[in-house]
Amino acid sequence: METRVRAHNSTDWDHEVDVLVIGSGAAGMTAALVSALEGARTLLCEKAPTVGGTSALSGGTVWIPGSTQTNRAGLPDTKEEGLRFLKSEIAFKSNEDMSRAYIYTGPEAIDYLEQRTDVKFYAVPHHPDYVVHPGQAFGGRPLAPIPFDGRLLGDDFNILRTPLRVWMVFGGMMVAREDLPHLMQALKTPKSLWYTTKLLLRYGKDRLRYKRGTRLVLGNALVGRLLYSLRQAKCQIKVNAPLKQLLHDRDGVTGAIVSVNSVDKRIRARKAVVLAAGGFPQSPEWRERLMPEGFAAQPTIAIEENTGDSLTAATALGAAVNTEHDAPAFLVPQSIMRNPDGTVDRWLHSWDRAKPGQICVNAEGRRFANEAQSYHKFCQEMQRAKAVPAFLICDAKHLKKWGYGLIRPGARNLKPYIESGYLKAGDTLETLAKNIKVDPFNLKETVGQFNIACETGVDTGFHRGESPIDKVNGDAANKPNPCMGPLKEAPFYAIEIWPGDIGTSIGLKTNIDAQVLDQDDRPISGLYACGNDMSSVMRGHYPGPGITLGPGVVFAYRAARHATKTNLNT
Repeated sequence: METRVRAHNSTDWDHEVDVLVIGSGAAGMTAALVSALEGARTLLCEKAPTVGGTSALSGGTVWIPGSTQTNRAGLPDTKEEGLRFLKSEIAFKSNEDMSRAYIYTGPEAIDYLEQRTDVKFYAVPHHPDYVVHPGQAFGGRPLAPIPFDGRLLGDDFNILRTPLRVWMVFGGMMVAREDLPHLMQALKTPKSLWYTTKLLLRYGKDRLRYKRGTRLVLGNALVGRLLYSLRQAKCQIKVNAPLKQLLHDRDGVTGAIVSVNSVDKRIRARKAVVLAAGGFPQSPEWRERLMPEGFAAQPTIAIEENTGDSLTAATALGAAVNTEHDAPAFLVPQSIMRNPDGTVDRWLHSWDRAKPGQICVNAEGRRFANEAQSYHKFCQEMQRAKAVPAFLICDAKHLKKWGYGLIRPGARNLKPYIESGYLKAGDTLETLAKNIKVDPFNLKETVGQFNIACETGVDTGFHRGESPIDKVNGDAANKPNPCMGPLKEAPFYAIEIWPGDIGTSIGLKTNIDAQVLDQDDRPISGLYACGNDMSSVMRGHYPGPGITLGPGVVFAYRAARHATKTNLNT
């Protein structure tokens, strides 16, 4: 490899470690944690003033077929079935070694964390894979982080990234998916009332000392557990420390220049530099360069610090970027509300589209896809049908029972949402159609046809409510189809949605040990990538819940074990 940066003598370094990790999402924190546990002096550098990255805003789920946790929960599964399923979805032959490494290392990585750290998961029983293929599982493969007590972090609680405010209630209380039924039934059943009362009492006590609730769930629980474990492992952590440049000699990468609180520091990494800085979702330049038309300008929920710093630094040394992906990013429909104070709130329409009493239409007022299918597939349908933006349509009954996007169930004051333009309303379908500028005749006809189909529960055009994931996210009490209910009760409402992303799939090309490869597929010694900096093993597919964080954690584990020269079991 051609030397482009002068080799540094020991006197040139401001700081020396064994392993330098760039980025503090789930992947970066895992790489740092495993490296430290394997005896390496480790430094974790984060560009933002807080740790956790986009992982802290996520559901925190990892997709791990054949795990100990899955089988312990009485949900038998095997790695072989997981690999069979994955290969059925992802057709790239060049990906087979990566897929095998991911599937067969996954359970080992999770067991390692469970046995040696405070990072704990449980198997989610009723959460199917998103696509129907041989080897599909109907639950157990998604592993969710066990809720974590943020008070254990002490002062580190202040550097843990706060979740999106739309995922919290009462100004700072996190709510997990399993909390929602109790919160909605709090005044209807004694069990739910007691459950809700305990949550509120804990939250009220927290707010006497903390800026938000300390009961951490979802991605905040995962990141909180990793942060706590990193401190236990004596890992050094620096925030406000972006990567500026990779340093190397003729033998490979030797370290990096990192700006620590705006002061450039030359940090030597004796064993490895691990790149895990979240990909390039917030970089207009990289998006334009690597994404097809229609993707580059779409909104992203990723944190603003994910600007492709790792790609810029690594490609300057000759690293390869793998663009052979079904989609360049992982997609989710988003609705966007611009508030009077200039702030913006986004809602990710992950599963609400499966509830009965609503449909989605294009600019012509026609349905174009199965609304209940996975969020990634639905966005791809939006793009193929040129339904960008599209409109979710519901009636008053649906909005009251389920809420709608940013609007909570049972909300009575809709005026702020209507005045902001987020919610459109009409006393008739024709009026609503005019307000969203679609053909009134088409919309009324589309709703009428859908209402008739609801009587039999058969969606002949788009097969809504037929797949396992559709059924799970619908309403089991709604017959004959859990995802189909008529739109009859005025007024009628609409929300504009856009295909957006939660992170990039395209990234640096690596081998099965997460070593970054050059243009000739040779490992660049001392340089690793994981998380969204790494070309995803999913190659732009989204076959199940947790397929972004799962590979992030697993390949971070492989990177750390390889860099510290400790043997894997698989």
